[in-house]
Amino acid sequence: MTLPDAERFARLRLARTDRVGPVTFRQLLDRFGTAGRALEALPDLIRRGGGHGHDLPPAERIEDEMESGRRAGARLIVFGDPDYPEMLAAIDPPPPLLWTLGDAALMARPCIAVVGARIASAGGQRIARGLSQQLGEAGHVVVSGLARGIDGAAHAGALPTGTVAVLGGGVDDVYPPDNADLYAQIAEQGCVVSESPMGARAQAKDFPRRNRIISGLSRGVIVVEAELRSGSLITARLAGEQGRDVFAVPGSPLDPRSRGPNELLRQGAILCEGLEDVERAFSTLRTLGEPGPDNPFDGVGDDIDAALIKRVAALLSPTPTPRDELARALGLPIGTVAAALLELDLAGRAELLPGGLAVACTP
Repeated sequence: MTLPDAERFARLRLARTDRVGPVTFRQLLDRFGTAGRALEALPDLIRRGGGHGHDLPPAERIEDEMESGRRAGARLIVFGDPDYPEMLAAIDPPPPLLWTLGDAALMARPCIAVVGARIASAGGQRIARGLSQQLGEAGHVVVSGLARGIDGAAHAGALPTGTVAVLGGGVDDVYPPDNADLYAQIAEQGCVVSESPMGARAQAKDFPRRNRIISGLSRGVIVVEAELRSGSLITARLAGEQGRDVFAVPGSPLDPRSRGPNELLRQGAILCEGLEDVERAFSTLRTLGEPGPDNPFDGVGDDIDAALIKRVAALLSPTPTPRDELARALGLPIGTVAAALLELDLAGRAELLPGGLAVACTP
């Protein structure tokens, strides 16, 4: 069912609110049903949680972002829209929104990510380009991050059949600048995607968020070349946490760029020397989209007692604690504890993490 325009606007506004990350966004929707109701409830939630201030972005700022998207020819897809990618909706937590340039329907097709080193060898780039071409011809959409090296080669190989570039900055932020021609081709023939605001310039903190979208869209992630400490291995780790298959192209132990894939193979990644390795892994049906988490707030009232919130806060520590463990310790329903944690998060006294975990925030 298509969301009303007012609710889509409210979801964008909620997503751009300070202290509302993807975990908090999803839990606010679960608790209140709509972003409109969640926005109305925010001041009371922050106050009851012991916080101060109300940092809701002005409606004019959200209107400006939407107008910037229209001028750029971009399309906004919010969580809950019928065409929000099903694979991405299944991760915990899904991005609240996506800005897209180009053919957003590509994200609904079977996708596989190809990632690797920015300073890649000529051989590695040749492997990424050829493998992506084969994947595309076999019906897969290749997803990558438009970085130099392996990412760029993967996009180039899959351009005729469909490729998705996920950016750290806004969809109108061409980064790196030397990939400007490739960016223009993908915007024309494929799809450019970002959860960052229009006009945002990519910063280091944006790339882990970008990487979780790359893996979340995909049935599997193929790492071609990567150092041991690299964004590509972060993407592989996220893929494993999301229940996706992780593939690695083996390389010479004499090349530092092979250490990442070779280490993944030691940890149980699937060896990938060509398309047949990918097809064989997928034929086992091991990679399936998981259903979304149950709503923990079913049957919970709007008002949570301040004394109860204080009791929940007292049990938190810098070590992530599952909310069901807190519920057992307090002898309370999980939904009541989840509601208290949400209010502590909005007040800046706790941080909600994926998987129903929470940590105390240091003053």
